[in-house]
Amino acid sequence: MKDTDPNSRTDAILEAIRQFPTGPGLYFMKGAGDCVLYVGKAKNLRSRAGSYFQSSTDLASTRGPKIVEMIRKVQSVDCLETPSEVDALLQEARLIKDIRPIYNTTLTDDKTFPYLEITTGDDYPGVFVTRQPRTKGSRLFGPFTGVRDLRATLVELQKIFKFRTCTLDIREDDPKARFFRPCLLYSINQCTAPCAHKVDRVEYKKSISDLMRFMRSKRSTVLRQLKKQMDEHSRALAYEKAGVYRDRIRLIERLDDRGSPDEHVQPEIFAADPTDALVQLTKVLALPGPVRTIEGLDIANLAGEASVGSLVKFIDGRPFKEGYRRFRIKTVTGIDDYAMIAEVVRRRYKYALRGEELWPDLILIDGGLGHLRRAHRALNALLLDATVTGSTRQKPPATTLISLAKKEELIYKQGQDEPIRLSAHAPARKLLQYVRDEAHRFAQHYHHILRAKEMFK
Repeated sequence: MKDTDPNSRTDAILEAIRQFPTGPGLYFMKGAGDCVLYVGKAKNLRSRAGSYFQSSTDLASTRGPKIVEMIRKVQSVDCLETPSEVDALLQEARLIKDIRPIYNTTLTDDKTFPYLEITTGDDYPGVFVTRQPRTKGSRLFGPFTGVRDLRATLVELQKIFKFRTCTLDIREDDPKARFFRPCLLYSINQCTAPCAHKVDRVEYKKSISDLMRFMRSKRSTVLRQLKKQMDEHSRALAYEKAGVYRDRIRLIERLDDRGSPDEHVQPEIFAADPTDALVQLTKVLALPGPVRTIEGLDIANLAGEASVGSLVKFIDGRPFKEGYRRFRIKTVTGIDDYAMIAEVVRRRYKYALRGEELWPDLILIDGGLGHLRRAHRALNALLLDATVTGSTRQKPPATTLISLAKKEELIYKQGQDEPIRLSAHAPARKLLQYVRDEAHRFAQHYHHILRAKEMFK
């Protein structure tokens, strides 16, 4: 389809949209070369995507001149159905951060979704709304789509379970605690005051267990009680009190408007301190100079179909999203992760050899010793070929190749048969895990989109 025939282009797009599902999900406006121009979410995919191309729609006044400009460039529209609107919202935010479409103006910053965190590792666990949860010793619920409602819900939950929300360091063996004066929340019966040992630790932890069970369940018992109280006040014409219970019901029902920590990963939240990590990484790997740029590579495929490679770039220990790349595997058929890694290495670093891109200080492969050796072999072959043909414009620096194997989290360095073991809380290990997991997530997202597209066709 060409822009010189806008009517036939629009007709073809509308015909494709008529096959979209009517449930929630994401739609992708694509330009030339399948380039994603815009990612949007919808309650009804067919209706929402189609509204951009209806002749009766005045896009200039309803959505602005930038959207009008975008629609002129759209060559096709794809969609990705999701189980719920909440899932669509969380997926939209993640994909916009990853793809960075030029016509998306929101969700492009580093803002993250909040969690409800229960600090189960404490003697007396606290309950908090946070965007920076602990790396260990806590149970997370979320991410949630709205922080305002979550904070209001926390107040209502505290009235029921009477947990603490303070940041005090409360210990069971603190002899001075019995002299401590509790805050106002104890006086109004919203907290059992573990700070002053007003509650037994076993009894307090039972309340926390009840809260976690409540968060995991359908919450039907509490909702029935609240609805019963609302109806009683309504029959007594006490509409103001009935409204209070109505609002509480709404807030508790909104607890379902959340994702899960495993499915809706926000890796930037759990990153280690980059300065400490890079210093330790330089020392552990015995590198001649400091590490500033790290590139992570990974492969995603399903039974050898729709295979893709990903490359993520970190500068000074933080993601550099403009440097992220995806590679649809072209030369490998079937399931051969080694060969796919080799293809990605060749395709990425040929540009560095030509002087069109910079070399990283460190290349991290997602995998074990076999993956690392295949990547190293591909890189050496690329360097040798460039030397023979005289096509090298930029002499490659002493780039170090390593891999990080899952489960045992062992670090393999090229030239060393024995892996490097770091403690689970070592900053260098956390940084490498962040790079590895980010490359894996980035590949998986693209892979899922490709798979959905093939299924849709």
